[in-house]
Amino acid sequence: MSIYNKILVVADINHDEQPALARAIQLAKKSRSTSHITFFLSIYDFSYDMTSMLSGDERDAMRRGVIHQREQWMKKVAEPYIKESIVFDVKVVWHNRPYEAIIGEVFAGEHDILIKGTRKHDVLESVIFTPTDWHLLRKCPIPVLLVKNSDWPENANILASVHVGSEIETHLDLNDRMVDQLLNLSERLGTTPYLVNAYPVTPANITIELPEFDPTTYTDAVRGHHLTAMKALRQKHGIDEEHTIVQQGLPEDVIPQAADKLNAAMVILGTTGRTGLSAVFIGNTAEQVIDKINCDVLALKPRGYVSPLDPTIAS
Repeated sequence: MSIYNKILVVADINHDEQPALARAIQLAKKSRSTSHITFFLSIYDFSYDMTSMLSGDERDAMRRGVIHQREQWMKKVAEPYIKESIVFDVKVVWHNRPYEAIIGEVFAGEHDILIKGTRKHDVLESVIFTPTDWHLLRKCPIPVLLVKNSDWPENANILASVHVGSEIETHLDLNDRMVDQLLNLSERLGTTPYLVNAYPVTPANITIELPEFDPTTYTDAVRGHHLTAMKALRQKHGIDEEHTIVQQGLPEDVIPQAADKLNAAMVILGTTGRTGLSAVFIGNTAEQVIDKINCDVLALKPRGYVSPLDPTIAS
């Protein structure tokens, strides 16, 4: 069961409002022990490193001055959010690749969860994920919570997208981890937990290639398999049947539809990409789902995932 007592929050340098910090405070307030929040920012200005008019010491002094200014700003914008029961600190680093700086701090600080705000498109009412977001989703070794720039909805629900049709051990273990996170977060945030699973549509051309094939029987068998597997998963974790959804269709369609229908404030996804040094992507299906979800997204890696930015293996 995740505790989330060491929380790393990425500051939004473009706004005084900090939804990621607000969400971190929500989690920390519900903790059974003292929480520690690190409010983090990576900054870089190419001009300070390239000018020949300044000596190395002068450039260092200017960088320290910029960092100090940012630290003061972060302390100011954080004041409305901070509670006495929470240990809080601010950290600003000079780095030209924000995602590398953030993941470096994840390892250095041994944080439990990373929380970052996402941008909301004013016209399309959708969330825009930045290149830094995608790098974090792919390479961060701890759970990544991307927060939409809006308040937590009334009567909110949290939805976990589980892959119950698989018999692969990695998928089964990830399902259990997602449900653990779902129940933990639902308890801490006062929301209702739901499980959703999409099962595949029968291929349209299979009856042409195999005339004796009965698509109805096949579809019923697939649905039955997924329903049975979902029942086993929900009973294992004590979740009521009415809080589960098993629906035919593509995950990138079923999951966003379920999130809208259930007024989901958060969707939990497993990113079952490769483990080890080659783990630099999160899977095409997960990426398509994330692009279509207009709420908070919590992405979890499989057990044994090794970030390519892990300092113990990076060259």
